[in-house]
Amino acid sequence: MKKNLVISILYTVVTTVVLGIGYPLAVTLLAQVAFKDQANGQLIPKNGVTVGSRIIGQTFTGAGYFHTRPSAAGNGYDATNSGGTNYGPTNQKLVDRVKGDVATLQAENPGKPIPIDLVTTSGSGLDPHITPAGAEFQVPRVAKARGIAEDDLRTLVRQHTEARQFGFLGEPCINVLELNLALDDKHPLKNSAPSK
Repeated sequence: MKKNLVISILYTVVTTVVLGIGYPLAVTLLAQVAFKDQANGQLIPKNGVTVGSRIIGQTFTGAGYFHTRPSAAGNGYDATNSGGTNYGPTNQKLVDRVKGDVATLQAENPGKPIPIDLVTTSGSGLDPHITPAGAEFQVPRVAKARGIAEDDLRTLVRQHTEARQFGFLGEPCINVLELNLALDDKHPLKNSAPSK
């Protein structure tokens, strides 16, 4: 019995060191060497300051910016509170929120069909992308606020549209932060504050 106890204690110590310390260190080292940008959150710098992450959405509210899809993560895109609401389609809170978003969007662009991604949240609540249809819906508002031609803005949207991954996975999408940063560079808002 004493021999079994010693073996079990040694086994616990060895597996703790190997799997609890050695393996995480090896994976972290490999990630830092082979995938440094991804391992560090794909941060986006501008003028030496980190303005966001390529993989976590941000809320944009100004008329001169493309807006992201709604977020159910905390107070909006809170990475420490990731997750959907788990509201069912008949939940009154969800119905009221979607109705409010639809009314706001219909006032912005009367008579146009509203893309579903502009009124629904993603499963994580952190999605940084919108669909090309979601961007197209916002083109008139953004072009008017910036005083630029809608066709010029559509060209910028097309340049920032990402194709399906490997040509067949997912749907085409647009990273809203990257699009808004490019928009600020090419067509700055007059008297504008930093992008948000």
